[in-house]
Amino acid sequence: MTRRSRRRERVRRSRLAPRDLVAEALAGVLQRPARSVLTALGTVLGVGTFIAVLGLTGTAASQIDARFNKLTATEVTVNDTGGRDADTVPLAFPQDADRRIERLNGVEAAGVCWQVRLGAEQTVRSSPLAGATSADARTSVMAASPGFLRAAEARGAQGRLFDTYHDTHRQRVAVVGATTAARLGITTLRTRPAVFIGNTAFTVVGIIDEADREPDLLMSVLVPRSTAEKVWGPPGDQRAHMLVSTRLGAAAQVADEAPTALRPEHPEYFKAVPPPDPRALRSAVTGDLNQLFLLLATVCLVIGAVGIANTTLVAVMERTSEIGLRRALGARGTHITAQFLAESAALGLLGGLAGTSLGTVTVVTVSALREWTPVIAPLAVTTAPALGLATGLLAGLYPAWRAARIPPAEALRR
Repeated sequence: MTRRSRRRERVRRSRLAPRDLVAEALAGVLQRPARSVLTALGTVLGVGTFIAVLGLTGTAASQIDARFNKLTATEVTVNDTGGRDADTVPLAFPQDADRRIERLNGVEAAGVCWQVRLGAEQTVRSSPLAGATSADARTSVMAASPGFLRAAEARGAQGRLFDTYHDTHRQRVAVVGATTAARLGITTLRTRPAVFIGNTAFTVVGIIDEADREPDLLMSVLVPRSTAEKVWGPPGDQRAHMLVSTRLGAAAQVADEAPTALRPEHPEYFKAVPPPDPRALRSAVTGDLNQLFLLLATVCLVIGAVGIANTTLVAVMERTSEIGLRRALGARGTHITAQFLAESAALGLLGGLAGTSLGTVTVVTVSALREWTPVIAPLAVTTAPALGLATGLLAGLYPAWRAARIPPAEALRR
């Protein structure tokens, strides 16, 4: 072996141990803590938004399921198709339509309703006198069977709802929505107030302030179905419809049986509309929310990556002499690249950990305020810090490459 080869064997290439690399990266991050915190803020917001998006959309989806099951999944609408001779069958729904449908298994309440068509001179007023307080154009007069009010889950602020007795005996009574009652100046039922529809007086027996399935009823005046037929006749081209409230799981079967139960001889007079598939609804809502908020999270991560890249590039320029000294002491270009990549990765990882904590706290806080059950996927929590780490690595690629390309002699002169 020649002297030159023995000399090369004695001179070993410099190495950078992983422990030293981590120590150098932490020292670089902690050298200016305020700047490091501000640099990682973009990653914190991006990862925090990512966790909050997944958590809140999952939580909202579970609430959508609950509310869907409570109202929409137990609601069936039966519409008049109009496929009949209006002269011989002025109204498709028979007089005992409520009772026929309520006999079906799984039905809790059912009722018929239609909007009464009034003449141009027939307005809703609190008194027959000219100049009396009247409701505005949005107020509608609805003919409804007693079962319709139960199916709509109408609840009274005062008084009561009209019942089968009022409907059977064609009593001129009315139930007024709270909004319409306020416009008419009806604040109490102790004085036995009345509303005048045209010149016909109807005694107000109740004021409703809630109707979960039909919120428009709060702006309406409701009269018994048989009374409306006596005063104004059948609905004519204002087609009636039936609202059916069912137990969970029974809606599809009820929708299938309702037309035959109403008129076995002419089920084609009706079209029953079952509730939509809850899985499709949940998928659509969750997809829309995810797309919207994940876009926001991506923007925050991009801002965070730009911040880390900018800060790392500035650090390279500020530490040029340090880079030259390290190169003079034997550090290779790969060592310089690894050091700056480790610093940017450390910033990204710290931002990811802080963002994960912030997003989790946000989901729990919002859920507690709304009295929801928080839903956070464990996979999202475990992968979010890795997302911050990847952001830091990508952001540090160019500055680390620039640092490794600085000639040692030029660096020492600065």
